[in-house]
Amino acid sequence: MNVSRIALVGGIAASTVLILAGTASAHVSVQPQGEAAKGGYATINFKVPNERDNASTTKLEVNFPTDHPLASVMPQPVPGWKIVVTKSKLAKPLEVHGNKIDEAVSKVTWSAEGSKNDLGIRPGQFQQFPLSVGQLPEDTDQLVFKAIQTYDNKDVVRWIEEQKDGAEEPESPAPVLKLTAATTDEHGAAADADKAGAADADRTKEEHTETASASPSSSDTTARVLGIVGILIGAAGVAFGVLTGRRRTA
Repeated sequence: MNVSRIALVGGIAASTVLILAGTASAHVSVQPQGEAAKGGYATINFKVPNERDNASTTKLEVNFPTDHPLASVMPQPVPGWKIVVTKSKLAKPLEVHGNKIDEAVSKVTWSAEGSKNDLGIRPGQFQQFPLSVGQLPEDTDQLVFKAIQTYDNKDVVRWIEEQKDGAEEPESPAPVLKLTAATTDEHGAAADADKAGAADADRTKEEHTETASASPSSSDTTARVLGIVGILIGAAGVAFGVLTGRRRTA
């Protein structure tokens, strides 16, 4: 009897842990497609699961960090969603590729459109919202985005709590984008390719120049040889004529 009770209690405890773990993991998050390298550009996805059994997610607001503003933010169209990009003036202008930028994106909002029966993220589903962003900062290891998720029953979940070092995950954690070490971006790669192409072009030009220079030399050498051969043939003809004349005289 005691064994049965212990097994029952253990099963309930295990189920509770699984339920809590599932609830804790079902929050708005952000992940890059590939890598998000410092100083470069990246495509990132905000993953939004529906945590309700009787309501649909109809709106997502993502606030961008003000301490590390991003000058370029381009959303990818998402069927069934209206996208609004909000920009704000910067207290300190950014310099990107030699140009000064005095405003940056401060918020992106996705709002569901369509009929009531097919609106937003329904229970048991999730949706991804892609963005192309850059230029990523070089002086931090991560970017924190604060997100607000709204349901059609007016419930609002604020994913805005930042993770503290050494502390447990907060109840409503803000999405965090981890940045990797800086690498040569595609602009740098293109520049290297241009340099390599220019070097190849220079080598080809030099080879053509050498060939062109060698061609006249070869022609001159051939002409000289033919000239010498002609002279020798002429001299032989003269000598033959002289000998023939002497024989007739004799």
